[in-house]
Order: sequence, then C-alpha cells, then structure tokens
Amino acid sequence: MAGKHRKELDGGFRMTTNNRMELLAVIIALETLKDGDHNVTVYSDSKYVIDSISKGWVFNWVKKGFKGKKNADLWKRYLKVHPKNPVKYIWVKGHANVPENERCDYLAFTAADGKDLGIDVGYEKSQEVLKGDLL
Repeated sequence: MAGKHRKELDGGFRMTTNNRMELLAVIIALETLKDGDHNVTVYSDSKYVIDSISKGWVFNWVKKGFKGKKNADLWKRYLKVHPKNPVKYIWVKGHANVPENERCDYLAFTAADGKDLGIDVGYEKSQEVLKGDLL
C-alpha cells in the first residue's frame, strides 16, 4: 500500500510449501517495484522469512553455497531484488486481527483453492530428487 493506493497480487501452485509461498510473496512484491523509488516495509507472519533476512542468515547461506538449505532457488531470486530498494522487515503475529495480514491470508487461501494452479518447478524438482534418493 502506498498512501491511498493498494495493489494486491495473488496466485497459487498445485504443490509447494507454506515457507516457499511466504518467501515468494515477498520476492514478487519487491520485483513489482521500480528500483530505488521506494522505502519499503514488509510485514509478515513468517518467522522463516523475517528472521532469515533480518538476522542475516541468508547472507551466510550464500557464503556456504546454500549447502543443505531448502528453497535455495527462491533465496537466490530474493537476493537479486534485495538491494534494489531499502526494505524494513517486521514480523506480525498471524491471526491476530492485523487487517493487512488477514487480507493476505484470505488472498492466499482463495488462490490456493483455485482451479488454475501453477507449477512450483523448484519445489517439484526437489521432490523428484528426494524420491530418487529413496529408491
């Protein structure tokens, strides 16, 4: 939201995880912004996303080549948009009547319940690798 202007984005995938979608939501929101034009505040109920960025974990994962880390494909995509606008990250408690968070939950729920769900290629490839390891 910028002043009185609001832009809502939503989408869903047939197979994925909550952590991937929480991270992808941040990535896509940042990708839609013009470079350097905005001071951005991201509110999320995802400790995974907020802590990974705010506590600098993702930058340590880069140094280690993301070895053993889930969602490396998305974190690498995040790192491409990270420096383009100054971003402040704030964790909010989920399901605590924060209007914007409740709206995001609604959009996520309805998107995930949709009929034209996309393919989360990164997730599905990781599952194929895991199946191969089990065989």
